[in-house]
Amino acid sequence: MKTTGGSSSAKRRAGEAAADRVSEGMVVGLGTGSTAAHAIRALGAAVDDGLDIVGVPTSFASRELAIEQGIPLADLDEVDRIDLAIDGADQIVLETGDCIKGGGAAHAREKLVAAAADELHLVVDPTKLADRLDHTVAVEILPAGRTGVERAVEALGGEPSLRRAANKDGPVVTDNGNLVVDCEFGVIDDPEALAASLSAIPGVVEHGLFVGRASTVYVGSDEGVSVTEYER
Repeated sequence: MKTTGGSSSAKRRAGEAAADRVSEGMVVGLGTGSTAAHAIRALGAAVDDGLDIVGVPTSFASRELAIEQGIPLADLDEVDRIDLAIDGADQIVLETGDCIKGGGAAHAREKLVAAAADELHLVVDPTKLADRLDHTVAVEILPAGRTGVERAVEALGGEPSLRRAANKDGPVVTDNGNLVVDCEFGVIDDPEALAASLSAIPGVVEHGLFVGRASTVYVGSDEGVSVTEYER
């Protein structure tokens, strides 16, 4: 499920700081989640003031918010490139920029957009920081592959659990029509190796480990924003 915590002001500061990096003519990936939503609202205000950009949303939710904010949109296959993507994270190691996403079940499209972007800017509050990744890893799977995927996750030392919907009977269904299995691995000593192992499982559409992708991380607090940049 989506992680909670962090003050609204901290999230707003992080989102607005990343939005400030967007300039005229950019194609911008629009992430999913409460902190990324602040960036989308800030971009909407900039568009209202005359900024010319195109947004590529990562979910139905981010698309709805961007339309509400008046941001011109395009699908991923309608653009040649993405200059900059702004997104949140459920947990992140600041030293490396490696993170876990998927609390909003949008990580497959988020990773597609991140991979297409020249830069990935992550926006978080201090509650998302960790010395080592140990958050559950969301794995989007084809419905017919559930049993096989869960067995493979167990063979990797994980404990899989089908994500159930909060307000209806049955499982969470992604925007892509797939299921989400949340996998508990404890402390993840080698995120890159686990990411590769999960990607190799038949039936896995995408997982929430984002390794070596972040260009910049903004950590908002009630006092301000700290910025960490990475060589990629």
